[in-house]
Amino acid sequence: MLEGIRIIEIEGLGPGPFAGMMLADLGADMIVVHRKTADPVPGKAERNLLDRGKRSIALDLKDAGDVAVLKRLIAGAHGLIEGFRPGVMERLGLGPTELLAVQPRLVYGRMTGWGQSGPRSQQAGHDLNYIALSGAAWFASPAGQPPFPPPTLVGDIGGGALYLVAGLLAGILRAHRSGTGTVVDAAIVDGSAHMMNLLMSLRPAGPRASDRGHGLLDGPHWSRCYACTDGGWISVQCLEPKFYAVFLEKLGLRDDPGFARQFVPEAWPVLAGRLSGIFAAQPLACWVELFAGSDACVAPVLSPEQAAEDPHLAARGTWVAAEGGLQAGAAPRFDGRLPDTPRASPSRGEHTAAILAELGARPV
Repeated sequence: MLEGIRIIEIEGLGPGPFAGMMLADLGADMIVVHRKTADPVPGKAERNLLDRGKRSIALDLKDAGDVAVLKRLIAGAHGLIEGFRPGVMERLGLGPTELLAVQPRLVYGRMTGWGQSGPRSQQAGHDLNYIALSGAAWFASPAGQPPFPPPTLVGDIGGGALYLVAGLLAGILRAHRSGTGTVVDAAIVDGSAHMMNLLMSLRPAGPRASDRGHGLLDGPHWSRCYACTDGGWISVQCLEPKFYAVFLEKLGLRDDPGFARQFVPEAWPVLAGRLSGIFAAQPLACWVELFAGSDACVAPVLSPEQAAEDPHLAARGTWVAAEGGLQAGAAPRFDGRLPDTPRASPSRGEHTAAILAELGARPV
């Protein structure tokens, strides 16, 4: 879908490389500028899953000759991804002013946690900190328990990488129409807050609107996970009354007067306790079989390895074994076609000679 689009990625951590991987999955010519020497991170693999489908050139951005090579790459690029703290690229002489002078149509994508401006912009932080401050972690766990969302998914990826991808693509469309580049300030704190708007639209009115455990999706007995006798977990979220009716029918609770009070908050704790006892009486496989093929809105909570073996996900090719491990295939898909097998991840500097040859430059 993005064939003919070239994006340069400056080596970084987390959301920036993920955004580059997604763009590579979509067909963009992604060239990642790796450092010539890897960071000494214990256990870090030579080939990074997030580099799949990219080409790698090794450059030292403190070397004038290598900076000149990068600028030649930029001259033929549509976009750039960098994830340093604000000001670092400027100190290297590679800020937006310098690179937009080289390529006026460039979409300069900046991926940070706190953003390019504001009191925290120069502070260190990580995924959990950004979504804690933005409000996105507030409903991450049941009331009375410490908020703890799935690591990286809400912040680094959801509020960061995906917003950077959207910003880059919007900027490239604008450049195509106007010939003018732009700077994308993709801050995880902004994106994760923006992601809250669907939940905000469902908040109850009144003074308890922000109380955990009282919202339409985080309070009811029909919107949570339950433990099974074998240690497995089952998810339930039958919001619509017609699906809730199927759920009760399957459990033999259709005529139970207590469960008829689906949208009565005062009843939710008691009904959740009753369901906890019901689900704890049987192993997960029993409940999977009971609800199979129904509209009860019930699904098992699976590990990635278990998910790869699920018939639905296996049929869609959602998870694949590649490069000696398990990874998720490209998404979204187009025209109903299964995603291609992920392209290999390069080693550091694997394509340096080939890329320099394309530029007409001598090896460094």
